[in-house]
Amino acid sequence: MKRNLFINGQWKEAAKYNALYAPFSGERIADVGHADDADTEEAIQAAVAAADKMASLSAYQRTTILSKAADILETRKEELARLLALEAAKPIKTARGEIARTIQTYRFAAMEASRIHGETVPLDAAPGGEGRIAFTLRKPLGVVAAITPFNFPFNLVAHKVGPAIAAGNTIVLKPAGQTPLSSLVLAEVFQEAGLPDGALNIIPGPGAIVGEKLVRDPRIKAVTFTGSPAVGIAMKNKAGLKRVTLELGSNSALIIDHTVEISDELIDRCVLGAFSFSGQVCISIQRILVHEGKYEHFLNQYKAKVEKLVIGDPLNESTDMSAMIHEKEVTRMQEWVDSAVMRGAHVVTGGTALNSRIFPPTILTNVSADEPVSCEEVFGPIAIVSSFSTLEQAINEVNHSRFGLQAGIYTHDIHSAMHAAEKLEVGGVMINDFPTFRVDNMPYGGVKESGFGREGVQYAVEEMTEMKLITIRL
Repeated sequence: MKRNLFINGQWKEAAKYNALYAPFSGERIADVGHADDADTEEAIQAAVAAADKMASLSAYQRTTILSKAADILETRKEELARLLALEAAKPIKTARGEIARTIQTYRFAAMEASRIHGETVPLDAAPGGEGRIAFTLRKPLGVVAAITPFNFPFNLVAHKVGPAIAAGNTIVLKPAGQTPLSSLVLAEVFQEAGLPDGALNIIPGPGAIVGEKLVRDPRIKAVTFTGSPAVGIAMKNKAGLKRVTLELGSNSALIIDHTVEISDELIDRCVLGAFSFSGQVCISIQRILVHEGKYEHFLNQYKAKVEKLVIGDPLNESTDMSAMIHEKEVTRMQEWVDSAVMRGAHVVTGGTALNSRIFPPTILTNVSADEPVSCEEVFGPIAIVSSFSTLEQAINEVNHSRFGLQAGIYTHDIHSAMHAAEKLEVGGVMINDFPTFRVDNMPYGGVKESGFGREGVQYAVEEMTEMKLITIRL
């Protein structure tokens, strides 16, 4: 299968095509066009040319386009789930969940398109403001550049494309190199839904060429990026006066205090939170801190449940975990585990790659705080379990990180819950749930090196619009 670039409503031949291989089987599944500097320039020009038309669409028209897109995705959901399982090695039952969330995200975007509004301002509260009416409007920025990762190639794209369209912007989308097919499908979907030509341009290609030009070009008015902290920080430094939204790294932690029963439901949440999609999730549980009175019981139950996970072909209905996105990630997992073990860590289960593509679900204990597997973002199927004696100690351990995306705490003590909510240095605190919890209309983003700005459709629309003040002297 050969897939071209999508620019100005047309499929365009690229000068170069890269082979795309399935992470699990290694089979060649497509040859995908890779944009160069000239293609990127053409995509930006198309988005600029379409900006006035997009801005002039009524709220009703934008709502209708987004609703139709969601309807089309609904009719194709099984096909798209299988595509996702093939190109990302996401287990099919997990892939179906992502497609369902993607549809919901576009429906949220359709709703937000119809309720973008300003407010009145009481100018007469200030001396000299008498005899005037003032109000604000929210106007589209223009061209938005969206740079997206491999791990949620449908839903994280929806969190950028949906709000951009809802706000009346045009988009240049650079999808991740391993998962371009999921993004290119959107060209068909939005064209069928009635989006104007040039409003959505999709150009897979190298970050050093496509990403660099999008970030530096003054015609781009906003950049929304999900990826590594190193790339995101460099991007922000190059972006000038553009709006920048960054969703970066994490090493999310979960606290389980002495008031909580170690139930099957709790264990299941910890298994799901740490090992869903092989831990390749921004808010995957990486560190679990359990009160010393519950520690041994939790660890035994956790180990038993983790060892029941089914590893295999992502297209099999029974599969819970499959291949990691690249073989180099399996190598990195092994190196990090081996490094921790050399300094005294204990492998409770897993710990050794099954082959060049699959790393098993792994539980570690007694890990030094300065080991990469503890202080960096693992982004793989590894969870560290440790004990604590006081809540303050646990909170301090969670905060001893350069990241701060989300954290969770299980407790039956309202005072402990609210104290943790106040003191945890993260963008979101999940009480009596895991840090991996996210629904698509909530504000989502981090502090410290976890990011800048907020996603969640309503909040992303605010990031992608400009406030304009209008005053009338009576």
